[in-house]
Amino acid sequence: MLTISQLAAYAGVTVRAVRHYHQIGLLPEPGRDRSGYRTYDAAAVVRLIRIHTLADSGVPLARVRELLDAGPDEFAAGVRAIDRGLQAEVRRVQATRRRLARLAAGDHLALPQCVVDYLDRVRALGVDEAYIEMERDSWIMVAAQVPDQIDAIIAQKHTELDDPDMVRFYQLIGGALDWSADDPRVVEVADVLERLMIRAVAAGNVGTDEFDDQFVDLLDTTMLAAAPAARRLVEILRERGWSGWTRIERVPADRLPAPSTVPAGPPEVC
Repeated sequence: MLTISQLAAYAGVTVRAVRHYHQIGLLPEPGRDRSGYRTYDAAAVVRLIRIHTLADSGVPLARVRELLDAGPDEFAAGVRAIDRGLQAEVRRVQATRRRLARLAAGDHLALPQCVVDYLDRVRALGVDEAYIEMERDSWIMVAAQVPDQIDAIIAQKHTELDDPDMVRFYQLIGGALDWSADDPRVVEVADVLERLMIRAVAAGNVGTDEFDDQFVDLLDTTMLAAAPAARRLVEILRERGWSGWTRIERVPADRLPAPSTVPAGPPEVC
């Protein structure tokens, strides 16, 4: 007969583990000798080794009893079920690690990958990082509002970025946060932006109104507060007959035949 220490040594576990298995009912409590010490036989050694093998293989302790008492077919099916669960957990952990790696890269907090890729493309144009951060924050809000539509919206943005005028727009606006309101480049930005708006309206690529008035107001306020030149840009566009920013509310009648209200998002916002 074996003491608890000898049993633990034969099975390659600790005495504490043996006591835990007793506590949760995996290993039956043995009888005691005249001195009151637990004594174990060969069957206890075999059962403990089997418990340890299953636990060491990743089988949850809650399922070890089920497998210990199962027949060959039930045992095989149980192991396969546990394996499927472990595979799912591995995939979950791997996905978590990928998300953490993206977070460490900088732009990925609260942003889907498609937006990060788009911002990287904009960044490659030489756009100032301060502007990238402002647009990133706008995209965080937009993606949270329309998570099911963000991939399609970004796909359209990539198409727009193939337009030389859009590239020029970003090259100008990307350094505009420090411009004064009377900087002559504001007029050039208005010219480029107006050409983009006209083509978008004429092609019917103006999108739909996904956002409520309060959210539109929030995006507009964020843009107007970002740079002294922003209000002047909006004023120039208003003088030319355009109204609205995140949502274009009026299109000048002398530019093209368009409805009085055309929902759209300026290229730099959404």
